[in-house]
Amino acid sequence: MTIAPAPLTAAPSQPPRGLRDTGIDFVRALCVIGVVLLHAIMVGVTVTDAGPIFANASEGSGWITPLSWALQVMPLFFVIGGFSGLIAYRRVRTRGGSARSFVAARLHRLLRPAVVTIGVVALALAVLTVLGVPADLLAVAGFRYGQPLWFLAVFLMCQALLPALTAAHERAPFLTIGLLVSAAIAVDGLRAIVGVDALGFLNLAFVWMALQQLGFFLADGRIDALSRRTRAAAGLLALGVLILTFVTGMYSPDLIANINPPTAALLLVGVVHTSALSLSRERLERISRLPAAAAFTAFVTPRTMSIYLWHMPVLLVMAGLTAVFALQGGFALPALGSLDWWAARPLWLALALTLTALVAVVTTRFESLPAPACSTSSPRVAGAVFLGLLGVLILLVLGTSLATAAIALALMLMALRLARPRSSSATPQRVVT
Repeated sequence: MTIAPAPLTAAPSQPPRGLRDTGIDFVRALCVIGVVLLHAIMVGVTVTDAGPIFANASEGSGWITPLSWALQVMPLFFVIGGFSGLIAYRRVRTRGGSARSFVAARLHRLLRPAVVTIGVVALALAVLTVLGVPADLLAVAGFRYGQPLWFLAVFLMCQALLPALTAAHERAPFLTIGLLVSAAIAVDGLRAIVGVDALGFLNLAFVWMALQQLGFFLADGRIDALSRRTRAAAGLLALGVLILTFVTGMYSPDLIANINPPTAALLLVGVVHTSALSLSRERLERISRLPAAAAFTAFVTPRTMSIYLWHMPVLLVMAGLTAVFALQGGFALPALGSLDWWAARPLWLALALTLTALVAVVTTRFESLPAPACSTSSPRVAGAVFLGLLGVLILLVLGTSLATAAIALALMLMALRLARPRSSSATPQRVVT
């Protein structure tokens, strides 16, 4: 049974139905680059008498807090994911597609490039093991590689649940987002009362689904239909409450600390981001059509997952080569956070972006290939999502080693197999983002 979307009055700034919103695409591309820059600046490598040490350069530092306010873009990314996902899913339904075909296509779009990246990382670990690289260094590298994969797991979960959340949004939009927000706040409260930080990981579901749901309101035109004064007031109020939670010690002013595990502070950040995005839609649309901005967006958009999946391996290779050159040349590396270290950051960041872009160009075909049309059953698609999530979670929780990478690859390949059509006559479909 297909649920027809409720009739809404689109805001004037919303592009005609069926056309891409180039302003939204431009902001999403900026978010991807922001993530790469944030992770790149957090990578620290030093060389001691005991050998090279790979560390998080932001740990114990004061500079990460103001920087996190500029580069913590994940709330905005999930809002945009909800915006784009809702439009894409409604387009699939208009063309006669089903929820399972939408989910299967998303699963292929997300897992196919991940399988390639994990396979290459596993091969690299095997080669480095044979070459005699210390096991503890490989364990650290595997852990660092696995950390950003939380996004792959959560985004896959959110996209898999998007049809169900769309149905809930179309029936009771305010009740649905209200329940998700309430659940996120309740998790934070229970975590504070019980004192068990692990409870906070429940918000890997509630916080990010609530932000995706906020994107539904943006896609519907409900937010843009509000007066500019109302939208500005909502953003300023969310910002004021956010600052109050910092002052009272409820949440850390370091927005990076609020992501592991996620806290309801990110919901307030998402409201601030959404308010600013809505107020700037027309200006962003104009900027996005400028030649340089359009070229930038056209490069990043079809390579979003490739850039995300490959930026950490690129950073780890850069860190490893830096340590090797320092050891071979006998020179000391600047202390993390020192003036010399900061002076080298522009070159480091530029090199990280350039190398990641080059790798993404080579690997894009694994992301942009049309997904097979889904002619399989809903239980098989659900099983595929479960296996895909399990594969990512193994790397996220246990770190990346030869054993965990092999298990994760097996699970993801099984997931892709389950999500393929049973009939060879099924026509591949282009994934809409």
